[in-house]
Amino acid sequence: MEDLIFYDRLQFAFTITFHYIFPQLTMGLSLMIVYFKWRFLKTENAIYNDAAKFFMKIFAINFTMGVVTGIPLEFQFGTNWSKFSELTGGIIGQTLAMEGMFSFFLESSFLALFIFGEKLMGQKLHLLTGFLVFLGSWASGYFILATNAWMQHPVGFEILADGKYALSNFAELFSNPWLLPAFLHNQAASVVTSSFVVASIGAFYVLRKKHIEHGQLFLKSGAIFGLASSLLVAFPTGDWNAKNVVNYQPAAFAAMEGIFETEEAGAEIILIGQPNMVEKKIDNKIAVPNILSFLTYQDWNRQIKGMDQFEEEELPDNIPALYYSYHIMVGLGTIFIGVMGLAIFLLWRKKLFGNTSILWTIMLLFPFPYIANITGWYVAELGRQPYLVYGLLKTSEGISPTVSSGNTLFTLLGFAGLYMMLGLLFMLLVGKAIHNGPKPIKH
Repeated sequence: MEDLIFYDRLQFAFTITFHYIFPQLTMGLSLMIVYFKWRFLKTENAIYNDAAKFFMKIFAINFTMGVVTGIPLEFQFGTNWSKFSELTGGIIGQTLAMEGMFSFFLESSFLALFIFGEKLMGQKLHLLTGFLVFLGSWASGYFILATNAWMQHPVGFEILADGKYALSNFAELFSNPWLLPAFLHNQAASVVTSSFVVASIGAFYVLRKKHIEHGQLFLKSGAIFGLASSLLVAFPTGDWNAKNVVNYQPAAFAAMEGIFETEEAGAEIILIGQPNMVEKKIDNKIAVPNILSFLTYQDWNRQIKGMDQFEEEELPDNIPALYYSYHIMVGLGTIFIGVMGLAIFLLWRKKLFGNTSILWTIMLLFPFPYIANITGWYVAELGRQPYLVYGLLKTSEGISPTVSSGNTLFTLLGFAGLYMMLGLLFMLLVGKAIHNGPKPIKH
């Protein structure tokens, strides 16, 4: 049974990690495309229209890969997690169906119109189609987050006589206190990813002295969007999410912050250290006293429960992974603020485009927002363990008992091979689009 649970979780973790490489870019990039198109209508400068159409090509490649890699996730609810689907399908089935019926079709339909319909529709309608693509991609994120929010903090439900969960209050599902902070945090993080991708392509062009005018626009826009979204990820959305974890999943909060023992007067914030699960402490730690209490409650001496205040079965089942994921996410977020803040300062001083060091830094940093986004999701999902639905349904109670661990491992290996080929194809297509560059400016 333990092997079965392990391989079921490993397969889902692998497939959703690979899948989320793509939507995190499309959601943020859709906003930037609308910005470029809007700027074109306002200024009549063709470079903005070139930028919108260039990044829509990259958006389309990402969108296609997201669809292909997202379909297996839906099927895994029926193959590997059939008991979970049987018990909770009356609730999560509604939000997932709404995501497919409303968001996906809105996004996919108007994506085709944006790519092929500019001359037919005119510029204002072309902007409208871009906005509807953006609306569809963000609505998709909203419905997925509504599903996850219910699993993190279940509301508006009743348990029927047969043990199944039924929705008793539709409005409560979408007014879940977990939903809005998670959605805003996730969307701001997706804009961070898109900003770094746009800025890194711009840095590449400027360093190569190729498509220089476009490159400078990409750098400037990416830096502005990047700094704004990085700050929003930290505050208020990140702070809001952390307070939700404190209120609704206090054991997870103690684990991700590495608080093994409750301090009577104020909790320190750990900057660096390694969790020692044998001795129940943080080794080699560098910490600042009382800061965590202040950030959490605006009270320097407020007590925060440590892991010693909870039963063993209440704690997340992989504390080191949760702790490291959280600190990687926070550490990278801090770096993003610093780099984009420096880029904006150099832009203001009119020195950004000639500073080789910052251009190389921005160009090479583009993979790291992907890592920060994925580790952020690991924090959310590892923190919820050992539950599928927090406080109600254990992970061990949601698996498909008739699917063997051998079958799951076999399909996991198949996914690994298939996704490696898809990843290579994706890099080839995006690399070709970047190499060809945006449409040359006609003077």
